[in-house]
Amino acid sequence: MTGTTPGTPSLLRVMNDRAALDLLLEHGPLSRTRIGRLTGLSKPTASQLLARLEAAGLVVASGTAGGRPGPSAQLYGVNPRAAHVAGLDVTPGGIVAAVADLTGEVIGSHELPYAEGTGAVDRVTLALGGAVKDAGLQRSDIHRVVIATPGSFDPRTGALRYADHLPGWHSPTLLEELAAALPMPVEYENDVNLAAVAEQRLGAARGHGDFVLLWNEEGLGAALVLGGRLHRGWTGGAGEVGFLPVPGHPLVRQVTQVNSGGYQELAGVQAVPGMAAALGIGVPPGAAAAQPAGPGAGPAVTPLATPVSTPVATAVALLAQAAGHPEGANLLLLRQYATALATGIASLVAVLDPEIVVLSGAVTAAGGDPLRELVEAELADLAPSRPRLVSGTVRDRPVLRGALESALAATRDEVFDTSRR
Repeated sequence: MTGTTPGTPSLLRVMNDRAALDLLLEHGPLSRTRIGRLTGLSKPTASQLLARLEAAGLVVASGTAGGRPGPSAQLYGVNPRAAHVAGLDVTPGGIVAAVADLTGEVIGSHELPYAEGTGAVDRVTLALGGAVKDAGLQRSDIHRVVIATPGSFDPRTGALRYADHLPGWHSPTLLEELAAALPMPVEYENDVNLAAVAEQRLGAARGHGDFVLLWNEEGLGAALVLGGRLHRGWTGGAGEVGFLPVPGHPLVRQVTQVNSGGYQELAGVQAVPGMAAALGIGVPPGAAAAQPAGPGAGPAVTPLATPVSTPVATAVALLAQAAGHPEGANLLLLRQYATALATGIASLVAVLDPEIVVLSGAVTAAGGDPLRELVEAELADLAPSRPRLVSGTVRDRPVLRGALESALAATRDEVFDTSRR
């Protein structure tokens, strides 16, 4: 923070400004009186604060509060056009991009399917450009971009690791090329980590400082949040639990070459059809056409959801069918899959001792409460501590939503710092 000295009136003004802006984000438009009550400021001080923020372009008058005797009170809200951010979800199938205003509302989106012969930089700029155009903005209006990818960029080398299946993203100069092509600050984050950000800010993990999110779609992955912050590890690979050696499956060696590991083979999406077939359960008709929300989804962009791979759709259909009628062979399928999932979660719980475990992704979601309850029961037998298992509540493009939330957090810290003005 610049231009302030601890304990001075200028510092207190900056702190009060930020407190008021955060309240407007949380509650929506408020009157002077209501802001004064929530902040503990006197009416004159609250009036001065709002006048100051309005002059800075951070708040705008947004209607009046009626329904009471006497004159209607003027309401004030955060100026949504004070800044804009973008989030991109990069998958082997393409890129989904979205633009949000400062309040977090998605105002533009674009989907760009993967096409042979186009480079990663071109695809990113095209996807971002499409979302910016859909929002009615210029690229220069975007304050920050967060890009979600499978795997992670090694902070020492800049190389993308743990994502051999992502075409065109393995050039040693890729980050430099993207920085040259994009005029705004750009951050890169693992897709599962961003799903955890979405749950932490908007969903099942709100108010929890220590939790694990287990993502289950094309691959198994985990996000680790410790003390309220993401734990990424030395190379950015913390949470790549698909490589975890587990009992119940032979050791997988040279895991980075085969891009799989024991836990992925035991409890990944590809294991569900085999379990079902062994129990005499057939794949429901139309399973290959199912379209569960992919890891990049977010509010207001549901029409952009792309069809997922047949193994995911098949597993989703089988588990949804079993959860809908959890008896006989269906119940056995849920129990077997719950045991497989709990085997890996138990290792995470033994090491991290989280407060809660969030189950996210279309495959686990398809099993609903019956699967979650069975996993929790198995975990009680396998793990020394017993964290509460909860289902993720950000169901619509959680990774893209997490990318936007991450970009908004950094942008608000900059824009809301009135000491800079």
